[in-house]
Order: sequence, then structure tokens, then C-alpha cells
Amino acid sequence: MPVSLLWAVDVYGQVYSLSTAGQQWEQCRDAQMEFKRVTAAQQCCWGIASDNNIYLNVHASDLPIRYQEETYENQRWNPVNGFSERLLLSDRWQWSDVTGLQHQPLDSFRLPSRSWEWEGDWYVDENFEGEPTEKSGWTYAIDFPATYTKDKKWNSCVRRRRWLRYRRYTAMDTWAKIPSQQTTLPDPFNDISCGGWEINEEPRGQLSLWAVSLQGKVWFREGISHHNPEGFTWEEVPLPGEVVQISCGPVDLVWGVLWEGQLIVREGIGRDCPKGTSWVVVDSPSPDVGVIHVAVGVSVVWAVTKDNKVWFRRGVNSHNPCGSGWISMVGEMIMVNVGLNDQVWGISCEDRAVYFRQGVTSSELSGKTWKLISVPRDGDRSHSSANSVQSAGCFFCGEVRGQSVLNDVDSDTERGSTDGATCLVTSDSPGSFVEAALDQTSDQPIETPKPHIPKVTSDSFISELVSDRESARTSRDIGPAIPAFLEEDSIISEGEVKAPCLALSPGQSGGPLDLQWSNVDLEEVHAQQAQTGVVQDSADTSSLSSVAIYTLAMEDPYGTDGHPLWAWVSGGGCYVDSHSQLSWFNCSLNTSSMVQSVQAMSLSVTPAQTAAWRKQIFEQLSERTKREIDHFRHYEQAVEQSVWVKKGSMQWWRDWKPHKWIDVHFALEQFSGPEGNKDGIIFIYYNFYEEKKYLHAFINEVTILVPVLNDSKHTFAIYTPERTKQRWPIRLAATTELEMHDWLALLSMSCWDARGIQGPPSKQAIWSITCKGDIFVSEPSPSLEAVPYPTPCDQMFWRQIGGHLRIVECNSVGIVWGIGYDHTPWVYTGGYGGGFIQGLASSTDNIYTQTDVKSVYIYENQRWNPVTGYTSRGLPTDRYMWSDASGLHECTKTNTKPPSPQWQWVSDWAIDYSQTGKTDREGWQYAADFPASYHGYKTMKDFVRRRRWGRKCKLTTTGPWQEIPPILLSDVTILPCAAQCSVDVIPLWAISNKGDVLCRLGVTSMTPAGTSWLHVGTDQPFKSISIGAASQVWAIAKDGSAFYRGSVSTQSPAGDSWFHIPSPVKQKLKQVSVGRTSVYTVDENGNLWYRQGVTPSYPQGSSWEHISNNVRKVSVGPLDQVWIIADKVQGSHSLSCGTVCHRLGVQPMAPKGQSWDYGIGGGWDHITVRGNSMEPPRICLPTLTEPASSDPHSLLPVSSTEANDSVVDC
Repeated sequence: MPVSLLWAVDVYGQVYSLSTAGQQWEQCRDAQMEFKRVTAAQQCCWGIASDNNIYLNVHASDLPIRYQEETYENQRWNPVNGFSERLLLSDRWQWSDVTGLQHQPLDSFRLPSRSWEWEGDWYVDENFEGEPTEKSGWTYAIDFPATYTKDKKWNSCVRRRRWLRYRRYTAMDTWAKIPSQQTTLPDPFNDISCGGWEINEEPRGQLSLWAVSLQGKVWFREGISHHNPEGFTWEEVPLPGEVVQISCGPVDLVWGVLWEGQLIVREGIGRDCPKGTSWVVVDSPSPDVGVIHVAVGVSVVWAVTKDNKVWFRRGVNSHNPCGSGWISMVGEMIMVNVGLNDQVWGISCEDRAVYFRQGVTSSELSGKTWKLISVPRDGDRSHSSANSVQSAGCFFCGEVRGQSVLNDVDSDTERGSTDGATCLVTSDSPGSFVEAALDQTSDQPIETPKPHIPKVTSDSFISELVSDRESARTSRDIGPAIPAFLEEDSIISEGEVKAPCLALSPGQSGGPLDLQWSNVDLEEVHAQQAQTGVVQDSADTSSLSSVAIYTLAMEDPYGTDGHPLWAWVSGGGCYVDSHSQLSWFNCSLNTSSMVQSVQAMSLSVTPAQTAAWRKQIFEQLSERTKREIDHFRHYEQAVEQSVWVKKGSMQWWRDWKPHKWIDVHFALEQFSGPEGNKDGIIFIYYNFYEEKKYLHAFINEVTILVPVLNDSKHTFAIYTPERTKQRWPIRLAATTELEMHDWLALLSMSCWDARGIQGPPSKQAIWSITCKGDIFVSEPSPSLEAVPYPTPCDQMFWRQIGGHLRIVECNSVGIVWGIGYDHTPWVYTGGYGGGFIQGLASSTDNIYTQTDVKSVYIYENQRWNPVTGYTSRGLPTDRYMWSDASGLHECTKTNTKPPSPQWQWVSDWAIDYSQTGKTDREGWQYAADFPASYHGYKTMKDFVRRRRWGRKCKLTTTGPWQEIPPILLSDVTILPCAAQCSVDVIPLWAISNKGDVLCRLGVTSMTPAGTSWLHVGTDQPFKSISIGAASQVWAIAKDGSAFYRGSVSTQSPAGDSWFHIPSPVKQKLKQVSVGRTSVYTVDENGNLWYRQGVTPSYPQGSSWEHISNNVRKVSVGPLDQVWIIADKVQGSHSLSCGTVCHRLGVQPMAPKGQSWDYGIGGGWDHITVRGNSMEPPRICLPTLTEPASSDPHSLLPVSSTEANDSVVDC
């Protein structure tokens, strides 16, 4: 579970945050003023301060907030001056944006606010589509606008170049005032709510910020995104009435409360219209009692009425944001707030404490009960005794005659004989404190100076809260106080306001004081009383009602009980699920008491008694062993072999044509020998022309059990070495998902027992991932890379590890990182099991909840005709009007299902605007015909168009993986270490989902997650990265070009500069992998390339050499071993896509190898061998003839056979 924060504001305006992994409220020390309320998101927190201005606190991140400003310099050629700044009247501006429509000179760019700073000056971009240009950076074209090239031609009449400048947001982890670019500012705000970050994915970090002014108007903040966290301007939203409070959810729910107590719901919120279109009025739950507060989440709405009753709105979703009815809930609250996962927090009206709603799940959104969050605040002192100096924390004026600190066990006689004093306290802020300035070393009485009594300007509701606690305070025994030394260091660190105390005589300090609050300014009266130095009796000082008179035990504004009074709570950035282990509900006092009790018990037992007990227990165990075992050793063992059978009904995809699912009986017979070795046989009984037959496979021959991607059946496949060669596994389908998981767990345990495998994977393990996202590991044998007789790939045994990932990378130190389909990074915790593997086959710790989100895409296709324009009626030869990307399969919104039953829809269908080649405003891409090259604008030759629709689905599972927030990644690489590696800090590089290059600091074998990210500057986004054994870093940009990072070392982990490496001719690279001395890349057409000439003195190499085609991924190990995921591998029965292949014959003198050995497949999508640093055994065969070497350029076999029979094809 990622660490997130719960934000809260107390009645004194102090802001606190509580981490999901923490056990105390941390005060926001940066806040220079009091806040009214806050609203939080995962990346930031907004707040309204006492000056009615809005402030923003952006959480610090290893990835800086940088914004690239760009402008183009345009020139035209003329016969006299050549290229010059003199343009035609019809031309674009000399300095313009990329379209040429907006005038953008260099001096017109300004910083949006004081929270930004320039990183450097303007400079010319000397790269064009990944290729370097001339030093001046010019690109040429025939005219404006046209297609630009880096080469100047004879007909190049215009040219342009791009100027870049970066600005950085610097106000991180601090409250920054939001500037306003408006001439007429809106009236002051009294409520604020942020949300809407799940409406769409672009731009990244987009938020919807809603605010309510004192006049009841609603305002919307435009333009909030990751690159512009402050937004641009406020826009007023029309209303049906005056609003007092508003709440915005993570997606499209926005509710508000009217002055009359009714509620309004915003409709029409979507990607293109985050502000919505209209309001709908919803009645209050109770006709007689109006609503005062509302809180919304993803699909829930909670409300609080004026009588503090809590209500839950049922039937709320994206299609029906108004819901269907109200349900009354138990408890009385003054406000509630909904978090990321529809979790609920509230502030009780009885004790002003924060409560958490337990039992909130996707199936029971209303939860079960309220539970008090009982954690201390940052800097709280122990409040065990009101008379203790430590708990009271008050400071005394007068004479110091004895010890500076007295224990709580002082007798009443001692306390009664001690002189006391009482402090008069007032402040502009209820959170400020008054302390005495005393000289700790002087024994002489201190002359009381004239005090300054400021006005009491607290809000009325705060005064009421304090007055509610008046009776409790006055009822305490206010006796003479205990003199103590004044600790000046602690006073300064606490940040308290110094003020003198009024000395009291012993006779005057014994009576109770009437504590009252008022807004009357009686500064003059107090000044007169301060001159006399005596506080009169309460009967004669009724004019002191404006001053709060605290007892000596009241240094803390909350009193001796230490219970804070909360005014507001926000969980918009707090993620809690049903598996979260929170430490918010533990009482530290009870824990300490228990520890003390245990210590007291242990002290009462002497060492001699302990030794006697141990001896007595050992003698009793020895006698029991003789009685139950030794007396029966002469008998023979009754059972030498045990047999265990489990049967069930399944469906089997039969081996012969026509291939179809048939009903079969499935049985597992497991037996164990006298020595404890276990084995088993799998039987499949079926009917063939009224004849009963069976198919069998030995458990010790099974190499892998893999779930198969199927949208309608719960299927899995069983591979053996022979079935792997055939590319035709045993494919079975269970009736339910639970039944499939039971069989997979049982068969997996049988395979592990037969092979003696237990515990977590070794550090040398080979990791792989299927196209379904399942994770598998294989323990390499020492002869796997042996020459000339390596272990065949089809005999490798693979076992499944819980979790769900898209990419995994490892090294031989045991550091393993993974990336999910939603770009979330995960680190391996060292456990095993998880998912459907439970019980003894799974570790009891290091297993965590893991979620993954992916998008399912379909295409809407249309053809143009002269009568109606673009329409859904195509030609008879056209593709389906609703299809997949290939157009061969019909995919409509109705019949398209999630990838498998384990996935659940979490959103509705929406148009995807983030396609390659861009789209128009409606999401369409145009082309001359199907299929062709699509572009995002319409021309006269475009007769067809398409647009992509996406829908998100979510999978929840468990596994030995822990999330590494908050930056999303698209690729990761770890230094491949040798077997005897002495590197303490392991270099780890990654690429964010936006193309930024990052270097992880602090990665060690003890802390595999590292500590922080270091941003490495680039001129363009990257998509693949790899680091070799000698810290050589290679990367692939999104335009398909290669780069080498120079001067990477332990002292300079990020290197100093990028060197551009030309890609193969007419090819765009997509992935790179670097080993000890070898560099391999894969291009977008599936070709595998080897970089020749890589040496320590020239690490960039000299040229590319083609090795093979039909390659999807490549992984180069620490010994330069080469493994790939290949497509179109022909077996004896079928053609498979996504097959694990091993390069044979790789040696130091022949790093390109000789041929391929085919392993498990198809349906595999990723493999990494970067952890296998096991040196192969050296075999000396002097009489061995040289094997016939095959052509290193030999292609993987390609056949025209249909791939529809592939078992787990992607």
C-alpha cells in the first residue's frame, strides 16, 4: 500500500497531516498563519487561510516540476540578403508558436508567479526528430507551413528553428499563495474542494478545483495540471441559488449545499467539459432539517444535516450522479470527508475527534462502524497527571527555593506549603501561549513588569468550544502550584509567545477562578491590575470576562487531557483499502502499561528458578520420547507408500481437428515413497467414438502451469518438454475461477514437491512475464550456458510468483523491480506465493495487496460518401464498423469484455485522444483507405476515418511486491553484477511514463527500494534504457534513435552528457539491453541488432549488425548471454507467438552466437536473465570436432500457417 496523507485542521487553525504508515499527527511547520479548511489530493493540498486567500502546498518529489517554454524563429530567403528576418506580409510572425498564429518573442515570456524560477537562458534546439542538425538548429521547407527537413535544398525558401527554455516550480512542501491574473478579484472564499483527477489521463496531474465565496457564488479554477499546479484563472459557474459548501470527487461527482438546506448536483462533467453543464436540485434527507455539509467520492455521497445526523446516498454512479435515496447512518458528526477509495472520515460533534469509517468496501460502500483515530500530535507531552510539572508544562514567576522538578508523588502537605501563581492569558489566536520570563539562576524575587494584554479576536464557534470545556477546567482542583525552573531552550523550540505572569499571594491563589471568554477589549483594566500585581477576587473582577484565565496545568491550549479539537479533515489524498494495516487506533498508554507489567513480572523470576524449570521440562520431554517412540522401534513400518487421488470435471481443448472444447474427467494421482520422495500422474479421461480413452502426463515432467488469457473461460495450460516442442500444451478449462485456482495451486504444489523446490527464488533466477501479466521464475542450472552442450530450454521448470506486472528486471544481488500496466513501480520483498497460491505454499509475511489497471481499446470506423459524408455504412469489403486495431474482429461496446474474468470494469467507454499521430477535436484519425497511415487532420484524399475508444479495467491480487510511489515508470534497468560483486550501492535507472530519465539513489541489497530519484536531463522523451556491467548506459528515445550516457561512475552516478548513436538505416529502435560487453537492440519491425566495435576505450561502438527478425524483446545477461521473446516460432503442431528463446554458442570470441534454442511459449511478453551470473562449467573435449556453425543472420522460421491455434497468444 503506498504511503499517503490524511490532512486536518484544528480549531486554532493549525494544519496537521497523518501518514498511513505513521502513528502521530505531524504539524505543518511551514504555515505562517491559521487556516480555515484544507482539501487534499495525492500530489498537493489546497487551503483557505485566515486572510481568505487560497494557498497551495505541493508535495516534494524526486521528479521536479519543469515546464518547457518554446518559441520558433522564422526566416525567409531573398536574393539580396539570403535568409533574413524580413518576411512577407502574409507570412507568420518572426517569433511565433509552432502554428505561426501567435506572436511569441523571447522577451514576452514571464514567470507565472514567484513560485517559479528559470533554470537557464534560452538556447537553440539542435535536434530534429532525433537527428542532430547543424549547430544553428535550422530546419528548412519550401514555404510556411510545410514539411521541414534538416537539410537545406535548392528550393528551400523558408527556415525556422526552435528556442527552448525551462522553468521550475520551487515552492515544494510550503504554502504558496495562489496569484490572481484577474483585474477584479472574486469575493473572499469560505470553502474549497479539489478532485477530478481521474476524469482523464491528459494532461498529467489535471485537477478540478471548486471554491465557494462568502456571497454564495461558485468558482472553478482553470488550467491546473502537473506542469502548472497553480492553474490560470478563476471562472464563475452559474447557480440556481446561494451555495454554502461544495464537494468534488475524484471523477465526475460534484455536489453543493444551498443556504436553504437543499443540495445541488453538477451534471455533464466529462473530459471535454470538466466544469459540467447544468445543476440538478436534490432534496434534503429530512424535510424539516436542512443539510449543512456534503462529501462525495468515486461513487458515494455522504451528507450531514443541521441536527448533526449522518446520511448516505444510495444508487450514485456516473450514469446517475443524483442517486436514488437516503439512508440514515449511526453517529453524529459536524462534517465528513471521502477519500480516494471511497473511505470516509468524520469529526464527531460530541468530542471534536476524528473518526474513521471501518468496513467500507466496493460491495458495502456505507461501511460498518465509526472508529476513533487515537494518535498523539507532533510534540505532544504526556498528560498522565494534571499536577505533574512535565504534563503541565507551565512556568512560574517568583522565588525558586528548591529542586527544579518534582515528582507526581509529592505529598499534599508539600504541595500545600508551596507558593503558587496564576497566569493571565489572552491572544489574537487561541493557539498561542503565554509564558513567564524568569531567570533560572537568580534566587532574588523578580519584579513583575507591566503586561501587554492583546484583544481576543477568536471566531465565535471557537469561543463556544472553549466555553464548553469551561466547566471541566474549573472543576479541577486549582491548588497552589509547584515552583519550577524555567527551561528557556524548550520554550523557544515550542514557539510560544512570551508574556509575564501576574504573581498571586498564597491566600489569593487558592480560590477557584471563573473562566470566561468575551470579545470586549479590557486592555486598560488589565494594565491597571498588572501594575498592582494582584488579581482580585472573582466577585470583584467581573470586568475580566475578556481574558481566559488558565490554571497552572494549562500550558497546552487543549488542556491536560491532551485531546485536540478538530475543525476540518480531508482524505482526498489518503488511500486506504481493506488490507491496509493502520496504526491509528493503538493507544500508546495501554501499550506502555503492558510493557511495564511484563517487565515487572520478569523481574520477579530469579535466574535460579528459570534454570530449574528448564531442566524439569527437558526431563519430561525425554521420558515422553522413550515412551512413545523408542519402545516401538523393533516394529516394521506398516505403510511404505501412500497414494492420494483428486478427481474433477473439466473441459479439454482436444488435440485433433476440428479443435473444440469437450467435457472430460480430470484426475491427479499423487504418491510418496518410503524415503519421502513424492511424484504423481495427471489423467484426462475422454470419449472417442463411444470408446473411453485417457491422456496422461507425469508430474515430474511438467515444466509449467500457466493461466491462459480468455475472456469467457477459466482456462490454464500444462506444458511438458514434448508439448513445448509441439507448441501444443494440454489446455483445460474449469467451471469457475475458484475451481481453476484450486487446481492450479494443487498441481503447482505437486510439481514443487516432486522437484524439491521450496522457498523464495534464488538471486540467480530468470524472471519472465506472460502477456496476461502473470510472473514466472526459473532456477538456472550451471550447465544452462555451457558450451557446446547446454541444457535445452524446453526442459526448464517455471513456477509462478503472485502479483501482476508488465515488466520485471533483476540482478544477481537479489534486487528485483517490476512495472505494472498502469506504470506503477513495484519492488520485490523477498517472499513467495500470493495470488491463488496460499497456505503452506506461500510465505506468511512480505505478501501485500497489488492492484493493476489497464485499458481495453476498440475502434469506431467510418467511410465517406458524397451524400451523407462520413457514415457507419462501409463497403462490403471494409472492416467491421466497430472492430479491434486490425479490423478483423468485430468489437462493439456491448460485446467487448475485460481480458479475463479476473478483471473488472472501473470506468465507462470514452474517446481516447492520446493516439500516435494525434487526433482532431472529436478524436478522429483520417486515411485514404483501410488500412493505411492515419493522421489527425482531414484532407481531400481521406475517404475513411477511425477513432479509438478506451475503457479501464482493474485487477486486485496479492504477491511479494511493494509499491514505490509516487512517480510512474515505463522502463527500468538494474546494474547486472558479477557473481562476486562488491558494489554497495547498485545503480538503477528508469524512465517515467512521460519519458523523463531518472536515476535511483540509495539502492542496496538491504534497501532494494532505494531512497530518492535523481532527474537526468534530456532534450526529448525516452522509452527504453539499459545499464551494462561497466556502468555503460544506453537509451532509446521515443523517435527511435539511440543514445549513450557518458562518464557514468560511482562518483558521478548520473553521468555528464548524452551521445547520439545513429540507428540502423530506415529503422526505429524500441528496446535496448546491455550486458558485460554486448549491446543488443530491437527495432519496431522486430529486427534484432548487435552493436559492433564496443570497447572500453570506445564504448559507443562503430556499427549495427543484423542478427535475426521476428523478435519482440531481448535481454542480455551479466555474462553476455542472450535471451529473447520471439514471434512466429513453428512447432510440430502449431505456430506460437511470444516464445522464450536462448542464443546458443555465445562466447567471448563469438559474442553474437550461432543459433537459437526454443523454450516455453507462446504467450510470453517479457524475460530478464540479468540476475544469472552463474559461470558455466568448462568442458575440455580435445577430440570434439568443430560443430557446423549456422549463419548468424539466419531468421527465425516464419511460416504462413495460421496463428489462431496458438495457446496463449497475445
